[in-house]
Amino acid sequence: MLSDISALDLARLQFAFTVSAHIIFPAFTIGLASYLAVLNALWLWTRDQAYLAVFEQWKTIFAVVFGMGVVSGVVMSYQFGTNWPVFADKVGPVLGPLMGYEVLTAFFLEAGFLGIMLFGRKRVGEGLHMLATAIVAGGTLFSAFWILSVNSWMQTPRGYSVNAQGQFVPEDWLAIIFNPSFPHRFLHMVLAAYLTTAFVVGATGAWHLLKDRNNRGARIMFSMAMWMALIVTPIQIFAGDAQGLNTLQYQPAKIAAMEGHFETYPNGRAPLILFGLPDEATGTTDYAVEVPLLGSLILTHSLDTPLVGLDAFPKDARPPAAIIFWSFRIMVGVGVLMLIVGFWSGLARWKGKLYHWPWLLRAAMVMGPAGFLAVLCGWITTEVGRQPFTVYGLLRTADSVSALRADAVGYSLIAFVVVYFFVFGSGTFYALRLMSRTPEDRIGIDEIGPTRTAGITPIAQAGE
Repeated sequence: MLSDISALDLARLQFAFTVSAHIIFPAFTIGLASYLAVLNALWLWTRDQAYLAVFEQWKTIFAVVFGMGVVSGVVMSYQFGTNWPVFADKVGPVLGPLMGYEVLTAFFLEAGFLGIMLFGRKRVGEGLHMLATAIVAGGTLFSAFWILSVNSWMQTPRGYSVNAQGQFVPEDWLAIIFNPSFPHRFLHMVLAAYLTTAFVVGATGAWHLLKDRNNRGARIMFSMAMWMALIVTPIQIFAGDAQGLNTLQYQPAKIAAMEGHFETYPNGRAPLILFGLPDEATGTTDYAVEVPLLGSLILTHSLDTPLVGLDAFPKDARPPAAIIFWSFRIMVGVGVLMLIVGFWSGLARWKGKLYHWPWLLRAAMVMGPAGFLAVLCGWITTEVGRQPFTVYGLLRTADSVSALRADAVGYSLIAFVVVYFFVFGSGTFYALRLMSRTPEDRIGIDEIGPTRTAGITPIAQAGE
């Protein structure tokens, strides 16, 4: 079976699997770290024990998910050496320092203060504990800053030159870091992380509220999550529109594939294709359900601005249209559902029924994993839309792979799938068990963490 698939396709599939398994963890922890900082600040301000109970519950979940994120992220760095050494050699002078900065300035910041956040409230005092919690939250955002800068440079490379060995070497670090697509993609990803966390927290609160409408901790979770859904979802839609305009400017082939436009519209007036079946062989989107003119209005904010289709690009420079077409629509569809739930919760809050509408609570539970689905589909759209290049327009994916045998890559992919589903499946199951506990029943890490220094024997402790 493996002999029928090329080493290139297997290497791409392996990296797609590992990066997909990884991205769901930081997408959750970025938002959860900020949520913990807000909860801790509210506890210090109000001295309401319910905030502390919710903080302790989600702090434990954060520790579990953060650990899975670290482990899953390490795997990808090894693949650069095993499967993509040509890519690593070509872009190393530019991307290597950026990833090093991420470790030195962001990951070490998170890891260095994580222990204080988890174990330190009674050891360093409430003020320093709050500072450590805020630093962990800031570290997750700073980590996203560097990673999105790296990935955005691969989408819109700037500030480089090519040396005699064919390597990309830095000429202007500010142009590299703040490349044209970076600000839009960074904002879009951070907002996506906040919404991902909000809907997980909201689903957890809704689950507890369906059992006990008066549960104070569940009310806090659900109320804060629904505020985030109501306020941030519309902002995310505008941020996505801005990113779409940026992508149209710098990666028009990606936009054409996302919209299912095989045909160029020199006079604008392009329709919005809601659904259809892109057929790359015939260069058409079959069974298309269209809204006239709306495609031009959304993409260019004008009716008569020319709009490039896939026919303007050589066939070997086009991204796979069908995958991008549907991943983009799933992402947008999930966003619309988030918007509906947010407005629904706003109506319920206005009527004083936020915790008492069963169908709203059930809808929030169903939407719990929605953020993960949207993030995965967004990354599929972004990364598949960059194909057939690893560095857009400059370095092809086929020229970035190592000379590995297909069966070697295939067997390692099978091993990854088995190990990932066992390890991360177990971790996810444990995190869900922690979410199922009411905040009053939680067992915080602070209570089970180390309280004695090494060298004190169990007998001595038992005798005290």
